[in-house]
Amino acid sequence: MELQQFIENVKEQFDDAPDTFGADTRFRELDEWSSLTSLSIIAMVDDEYGVVIKAADIRSVNTVSELFELVKAKA
Repeated sequence: MELQQFIENVKEQFDDAPDTFGADTRFRELDEWSSLTSLSIIAMVDDEYGVVIKAADIRSVNTVSELFELVKAKA
């Protein structure tokens, strides 16, 4: 699992992600963030990485890199 590919996968879940989207992006603070985006990320993580995460897991992290570390730890 590579961080850069994970960042791209998360970025794809947003309709209009900023150009500066990266490891330090606080994704839940973006204007595009919604419960549907959360569900999309949960589904993407399951499909791409075979890891089941919950909404509470997403709420427990702030940045894309923290989400990456969480998924990596559950893999």
